[in-house]
Amino acid sequence: MTEGLIGIIFIALFVILILSLFFRFVPVGLWITAYFSGVKVKISNLVGMRLRRVAPYLIVQPMIKATKAGLIIDINELEAHHLAGGDINMVIDALIAAQRANIDLGFEKAAAIDLAGRNVLEAVKMSVNPKVIETPIIAGVAMNGIEVKAKAKVTVRANIERLVGGAGEETIIARVGEGIVTTVGSAKMHTSVLENPDSISQTILKKGLDSGTAFEILSIDIADVDVGRNVGAKLQAEQAEADKRVAQAKAEERRAFAVAEEQEMIAEVQRMRARVVESEAQVPLALAEALRAGNIGVMDYYKMKNINADTDMRNSISEFPADRSESE
Repeated sequence: MTEGLIGIIFIALFVILILSLFFRFVPVGLWITAYFSGVKVKISNLVGMRLRRVAPYLIVQPMIKATKAGLIIDINELEAHHLAGGDINMVIDALIAAQRANIDLGFEKAAAIDLAGRNVLEAVKMSVNPKVIETPIIAGVAMNGIEVKAKAKVTVRANIERLVGGAGEETIIARVGEGIVTTVGSAKMHTSVLENPDSISQTILKKGLDSGTAFEILSIDIADVDVGRNVGAKLQAEQAEADKRVAQAKAEERRAFAVAEEQEMIAEVQRMRARVVESEAQVPLALAEALRAGNIGVMDYYKMKNINADTDMRNSISEFPADRSESE
């Protein structure tokens, strides 16, 4: 009897183990929920998900939501998108929103948009409810040198067809800024831009700035226009200051050259004076040598001294009236 009881216990434990493993790998409760929700999924598919290390509820729950919304989607496509790293719930929500808004959006395109890193649900919402992009203050300079500052509000709608590979909001802002600068720069007077700011919007819209982007520009409204600096006057002042510095540099160069030339002349005069002094120092020696050699006599020497004295006296007499008039 004891052996029979042990056998029953062993069989019960074995059955419990088998059932635990079965319910571990076979989500029967999830299968029942899917079945009564109208989702045709096989037990073998759920077991396969377990073996592929995919949580079945992550696939079945979005599948139930899609089925209730009337979408026809293959469960294998959902699992493949999940394995590729996509967000299944976001894709399904986007498909449901697109269906309600009568937007032609298939699962493959929505999955591609999601895998491209864009928010497909936000894109669908933006297709229904356009978004307003506000640009920063952009400055342009008119032909008369006056700076004009403008701020624009761009109303865009997502273009589902160009979401994959299309440029984002930064490109829209950059192109609108380029249009503002072009319009202001081509105006002869800044007052014409202030009087008719709509010319900026018209110029930008004519250029088709939304080409190659993920958006479609619906309208461009100039929110604010203001006058900035007088860039032309500032540039002229800076040019005048630069010309002044150049002229000062050239004048300084000429002055330095003149000073150098004067110093050279002074040095030359000093050298000439030195030579004269040196020559005068040689005169007594030459006279002495002439006396010794007999080339001149003593009377000739005294006659020359008298002539020098007479010359000095005449110079003194000629300078005396000038000195007296100055003293008076």
